Parts: sequence; C-alpha cells; structure tokens
Amino acid sequence: MADDRRRSYFLVTLGCPKNQVDSDKLVGSMVSDGLVPATRVEDADVVVVNTCAFIGEARQESIDTILSLDEVRADGAELVVTGCMAERYGDELTDALPEIDKVAGFGVPVTLGQTRGVADAPSSVTSLDLLELPRPRATAPWAYVKIAEGCDRNCGFCAIPTFRGKQRSRSITSILAEVEQLEAKEIVLVAQDLAAFGRDQGQGEREIIPLVEQVAALVDRVRLLYLYPSDLSDGLIDAICNTGVPYFDLSLQHVSRPLLRGMRRWGSGDIFLERIAAIRAREPEAAFRSNFIVGYPGETEADHDQLLAFVESARVDWCGFFAYSKEDGTHAADLDDPVPEALMAERLAELRELQDQITAESRDALIGETVEVLVDEIGVGRTHREAPEIDGIVQLPSRLEIGSFQSVQVVSAEGPDLIGAPIDAS
Repeated sequence: MADDRRRSYFLVTLGCPKNQVDSDKLVGSMVSDGLVPATRVEDADVVVVNTCAFIGEARQESIDTILSLDEVRADGAELVVTGCMAERYGDELTDALPEIDKVAGFGVPVTLGQTRGVADAPSSVTSLDLLELPRPRATAPWAYVKIAEGCDRNCGFCAIPTFRGKQRSRSITSILAEVEQLEAKEIVLVAQDLAAFGRDQGQGEREIIPLVEQVAALVDRVRLLYLYPSDLSDGLIDAICNTGVPYFDLSLQHVSRPLLRGMRRWGSGDIFLERIAAIRAREPEAAFRSNFIVGYPGETEADHDQLLAFVESARVDWCGFFAYSKEDGTHAADLDDPVPEALMAERLAELRELQDQITAESRDALIGETVEVLVDEIGVGRTHREAPEIDGIVQLPSRLEIGSFQSVQVVSAEGPDLIGAPIDAS
C-alpha cells in the first residue's frame, strides 16, 4: 500500500452494548494514533473485529465474521481480533485461525497487538485501560456509557468473571466527564452488574443512585440496562422513575426456585411478580425487559411450565429467551442431567411465540395514545419504552429533526414497532 496517505481502519463490533463502548474507546485510540476510518473493509489498512464470547452462538458468529472479513480485506491489510474471544481464547485463536495477524486482548492497543510468530511481542506492548480511555463525540442522539468492568458474582452459567475479572467501578467524576463530552440526549448506563456500582470502592451498594441522579441532571434521558433483581431497592426504583425513563431491564434468567438455586441466582417467580406489580402500582407507565435461559441442566417440564405461567402473568414489554450454552470454567459445566437440544428448541419456540403475542398486544394498547419520542435517525424514534438497538421503534415522518423530542400520536402498530404521527400534523 502507498505510504503517502494516512493509514485507515475498519471496525466491526459484535455482542452487547458494553462491547460497543469498548469499540468507541478503541476508535478514540486509533484516531489518536493517526488512523482514519475507512468506509469499506476493502479500503482499510487495519481491519478490527471486536468479538463476543458469551455463548457458543456468539463465538461462532465471531469466527464467521473474522473469516468473511479475511476474504475481502485488501492485500497487505492487517486483520486484528480483540474483545472477549481475544481475551478468553487468545492462544487458541492464533493457532486455529492463521488468517488472524494480531490478537489484542483487553487493554492492548489494536494497532500494537500480539503478532503471530513474534515471541517477544507482548513485552513491547503498552497496556491501556479501555474503561478510562477517551472516546469520540456521540454520532447518534444517544450513547452507551460503561460505568464498571467485570463482575463479582458467581452465576452458574456465566464465564464473564473468568476473563473480565472482578468488578472495577469508575469514579462518578470520570463518568460525568464522559457524559458531557458525548453531548448525547440520552445516556444508557451499562455494566455487568450495574446496581453494584461503587461496591468495590467501599462506597456501599447504593452508589448507583447518586450516579443516576447526577447523570440525569446533565441529559434529557437516562436509561439503565442489566439490573439484578436482588439489588432493585425502593430507592433505586424511585431514582429510575424520577429520571422520566421508567424502564426496568431485569436480569431474571428463570423463575423456578430450585433451578435458580442451581444457577446460583436469587429469587423466584412469585418474588419477581410481586416486585413488578409494585413498580407498576408506583409508575403505571413503567416498561419492562428481561432475559431467560432455557435448558439449564436439570430443567424439568414443571420448571418450564412455571416459566410459561410467569411470562403470561408478568406480561413484560420485551423478553429474550436463550438456549443454555455450556461454558468451560463455570459451575454448570460439570452438572449432570443435560436438556436435549431438540427439547430446548421446543421450549424456546413455545416461549417466544407467547412473548411475541404479549409484546404485540402491549403495542396495540398504545394506539391512540400521545407519546414523546426522541428522533434517533430519519424516520425512526423511541419513547421511554424502547431501549436503542434491542427493542422496537416508532416509525415517524422523515421531516422530523434528528435529535429532537417530538410529541406524536400512535396511529397503528406493526408487531414490535409503532407508527407515530406528529401532533401538529394537518
């Protein structure tokens, strides 16, 4: 490649919002190193894949993405793999995928990552703290902000603590500085264990509340993703409702008490239903999202029936169901009584069909209502009920200004999406 131009990069991000924040930090690092973005992978000098390794499907998607980018990258372009797979399976990746030029784990600059065949490369690498790196101004009216890294919990199915490490909270000062720098209308706070923010710094388990309050003073909307139900205190519920975005993303995982104990999780279906009902009584406009694992070792038909009954009774707005994935290094990896894959697929289909109906009914119930939307892009907006990228949207006229708040009337619904007409429309 010619040397008379600045080197360029092309970045692909896989996985959860926390990975997206890491990618934003990597972009800031690469730009500071003098790289410029390429609009096409074929034009890039450095091709970066920020991978996910949470479950088997995510790892396969990461591998498929790496191989597909390798096929189209320019001659001489470097293929760099970073993120969770790089951190968890670095040596295996370099052995199994010779297409990869460099593997850069957490805190390693992607432009200086470990080079295949260079034994002393790691010693020459300068470690970075992704959590505290600066990032570019938000390109959308909303932005994720990661407030902590790692997790101190020991859930039976989750390997995240083995490669993300113990929880490491940021200071409120650094978070507020990032919020101001992003200049976004909506800030979405994310972490592996959001409500435990500050606990590792000896600040107590409720440091999340003053953080939410201070972020809310800077931006129009604050949204929280990934809350453990055991940490959903009355004070935190009030703080969330007071932001004007009563959106509760509760990490429930199952409702059968024995199965939850096997998962090393807290709670039960009855406790969860009671908590959801109490929030709705306090804030009728509250929206809910949750996720459940299907097919955890030992899950019986009775456990599955309990989950079906819970989904029918709770009627949360949004819900994800995932097949159990055996992860090395976890408690569940050594458990007996696996659930056959065919049975898992049947249970998943049954739950998803039920939830699709519930979601559609909850969206239909909004027809005729007046709602406030944040216009994310041309023709697309969201109310407080929809988190970016994972929930439905509100379809809008293309003339509405991106980044503006608009009052619209819901005139129809199409599955998870709403159709909105501005109140001032003739």
